[in-house]
Amino acid sequence: MNKDKKKIFIIDTSAILSGKPLSFGNAELITTINIEQEIKPGGRDYLNYIYLKEKCLILKTPSKDSLKKIKETIEKTGDIDRLSIFDTEILAIAFDENKQKDVEVAILTDDYSIQNVATYLKIKFNSINQNGIIKKFKWISRCRGCGKKFKDNISICPICGSDTKKIVIKKEEIDE
Repeated sequence: MNKDKKKIFIIDTSAILSGKPLSFGNAELITTINIEQEIKPGGRDYLNYIYLKEKCLILKTPSKDSLKKIKETIEKTGDIDRLSIFDTEILAIAFDENKQKDVEVAILTDDYSIQNVATYLKIKFNSINQNGIIKKFKWISRCRGCGKKFKDNISICPICGSDTKKIVIKKEEIDE
């Protein structure tokens, strides 16, 4: 990250559940105001969350415009079934923060679908416990019965009635 720019890390649930210390000097740590719904009260993870919230964690709500942009993007990439509403909010907050001048934004996540969508939106990400993705994917639905492919998010084939599954139709190198 650039030393002259203000550093902002958007953290998702996997960052909190990692158990790793999340301290980055004077960088801001931001997450969705709804993250508590993904962290069960009690236990080490919840205590870690409470500690972060009391020390430095900023809770935000994403803008409606950014939520709309994220929803459009996850439909295009096919990640719509892979991301929770909280994941969508994390991406939207990162999108909002990335609009500011003189800031450098990165999402802290081990969630490959968040990373995939972030690459399409040109938002940086850092992994915590795993290697990050090295290619970005585009997913579609394919019928398990007749093999028909659908660009739309369809779970039951309208032709033969079989279940569909997600398949990768496009893999691309991540632009640096």
